Amino acid sequence: MPKTDLYDRTGKTVGSVELSDALFAAPVNAAVIHQVVTAQLAGRRIGTHDTRTRGEIRGGGKKPYRQKGTGRARQGSRTAPHYRGGGTVFGPHPRSYEQRLPRKMKRLALRGALTAKFGDAAIKVIDAFGLEAIKTRELVGVLSALEATGRVLVVAPGRDEKLQLSARNLPTVEVILADSLNVVDLLKADVVLIEQPSLARMEEVYA
Repeated sequence: MPKTDLYDRTGKTVGSVELSDALFAAPVNAAVIHQVVTAQLAGRRIGTHDTRTRGEIRGGGKKPYRQKGTGRARQGSRTAPHYRGGGTVFGPHPRSYEQRLPRKMKRLALRGALTAKFGDAAIKVIDAFGLEAIKTRELVGVLSALEATGRVLVVAPGRDEKLQLSARNLPTVEVILADSLNVVDLLKADVVLIEQPSLARMEEVYA
């Protein structure tokens, strides 16, 4: 079993903790991770883009000019695509970009991302944040003591209002629940801070 140091909120090492082989010593399949990341980012697209076809353009009831005798090509409506202000041909319309992937594939990618982060020494386990009040300054002090710089992903075992509200004004800090982990947020983070109780929940959900 892989092991790592266990820190307290002051940044001191208070022991060690064993990590699950299934989560932190899993095979890293780059192709599967790429596919899951692509699907997840595609699922975040709203897909509300829309263009008007010639049938949705206002006007066009009268012919631009008479059918014969002008020497020009016959035209039936100003809403035709080749007219300025006319309809759009093959333009985008509202649709879903969702890509359905097997659950096993998504879990394989998540385990691979956790293993890769652990191999890069980007994962730190803290016994508890123990915030006494909603104070961003206090959370910044804890992160500084843990030497958590750059983009920080905090994995909490459950909803912690003090932690979430304290991190709300920190643009580089994101708090996520242990059962809501995803590959994109993991790969974006420079440091992943995991509260010790979260490890059991992660093993229960993803192992």
